[in-house]
Amino acid sequence: MNRLERWSVVIGSFLVTVTGVAYGWMKYLLRSDDPFAVINHPWQPAVLKLHILAAPVLVFGLGLIAVRHVVAHWLAGVSHARRSGVTAAVTVLPMVLSGYLIQAAAEATWLTIAVWTHIVTGLVYGAAFAGHQLLVRGRRVNRSGSGSWTKAQRREGRASGVEPAHTVDAAAGRG
Repeated sequence: MNRLERWSVVIGSFLVTVTGVAYGWMKYLLRSDDPFAVINHPWQPAVLKLHILAAPVLVFGLGLIAVRHVVAHWLAGVSHARRSGVTAAVTVLPMVLSGYLIQAAAEATWLTIAVWTHIVTGLVYGAAFAGHQLLVRGRRVNRSGSGSWTKAQRREGRASGVEPAHTVDAAAGRG
């Protein structure tokens, strides 16, 4: 992955996870002293707006890495951090679709289903992505000793912990 791809996914995942957890905490766990309050915390509307604005960054980033990272690693049989990567990848579609459905659902039953699907898949995605980053980061530190890569290693694509893209393509029968 190049820097744009990596940082789009990392920043998007971080922002969406943090704002989603903060919004969930405010909406479902806090209680206002005012029995007629529509919100439970003064920042609740702003955090929801930040969550909605951050989501396209994540979706864009995931679109950038879908073929060159997710599919390429799957086809090449890369096993390191596979479980966390697959878990994150599998939760993305229901998480994104339920997020859009929350905005569009008119009937209470569908809205409830969409909300709970979004909460569960969002939490699983956030945990899987964080675990994936820790596993990948741990491998980088173990391989290099210092946690940083040389320019030659980055140029060859080894900063992601796998062989360069041309080797992955060859292993998948496209090289």
